[in-house]
Amino acid sequence: MNKYGGIVFGAWLAWFSPMVLADEPADQGQTAASSQVDAAEQARDALQQKEGDVSSEKNLEEVFEAAQKQYSLLRSGGMDMTLSGSYTYYGNMAYDMSAEGSGINYFRVVNNAQHSFGAGLSFDYGIWDNLTFNTYLPLSYQYDTEKDTSKAALGDVSFGLRYQPFPVVSGGINTTLYTTLSTATGDSPYDINPNREVSSGKGYYSLGGGISMSRVIDPVVIFGSMGYTFAFDANGLHQTRSSRILEKVEPGDSLSFSFGLAYSLSYDVSISGSYQQSYNFASKYHFLYGADKQIISSNDSTSGVMNMSLGLRTTSNRIVNVSFGFGLTPDSPDVMLGISLPIDIEGLKSGS
Repeated sequence: MNKYGGIVFGAWLAWFSPMVLADEPADQGQTAASSQVDAAEQARDALQQKEGDVSSEKNLEEVFEAAQKQYSLLRSGGMDMTLSGSYTYYGNMAYDMSAEGSGINYFRVVNNAQHSFGAGLSFDYGIWDNLTFNTYLPLSYQYDTEKDTSKAALGDVSFGLRYQPFPVVSGGINTTLYTTLSTATGDSPYDINPNREVSSGKGYYSLGGGISMSRVIDPVVIFGSMGYTFAFDANGLHQTRSSRILEKVEPGDSLSFSFGLAYSLSYDVSISGSYQQSYNFASKYHFLYGADKQIISSNDSTSGVMNMSLGLRTTSNRIVNVSFGFGLTPDSPDVMLGISLPIDIEGLKSGS
């Protein structure tokens, strides 16, 4: 019997019992009084919230965990799988020109664009109640309009841990520590022909970590995070770039932060918004130019992105998220679209 069925039944029982007991013999008065007390207790119990009942706070936490995967933890032995899809568009304008003497004899504006379609499978496993392991397997399809080339390949697989050092207290701040190892399983941009091919990975390993915090303030959840990513060097390269040979890359580390909120419009519909920004330190490129060695450094860069998502509850335990984002700086993607939905395999999520 559900919560509301219990309320109706308890109220009916509390009203109907005295009418029946009034026709009982006088020597059963004590039994009648006891039955009335039991009926009142049943009605009162029906009106109280049960452990499995939905509360506004629990609903908000579910919405938040579905929209912000890095903040959610599973109970020990719990498993969760999520399938996601994404589209990213990068666009920029370049000038191709040549000059002779004091005049310009050739000038052309080139609109470069890269379309990237991705799909990924995320798997989470609860090692302890406060420690969750996760891995992400990405697949991508990229099309570059300037090079007129496309490629479908495996991206960079990542592994991570999320840890909650303090018990979660209702109304308090939920703190999560996280770390992520990103591999170089995708096609490296330093192993391809940069004039005719596109890559599906970044070409080096990286290790990141940080802290995230969230708090339920009915009817919203506010959250924020800060992290640092250390990039490992890419050695043993031999890529021809014009008249130089690229032999080594020292990728710059990055510092990032984000903040936002999730809001539950109803039990079935929710929205969330967030801002993410990262500061990428300069990278160093080691070239062999003839018999000489050269080191060329890039400039520091900043990427800022706005993200918004809509969560739709399709079943009692499934929330589908549709997201939209756009870049605010030249080093950010221009357009980002995404969708994620949990995969419910019988018996797989028994502990979640």
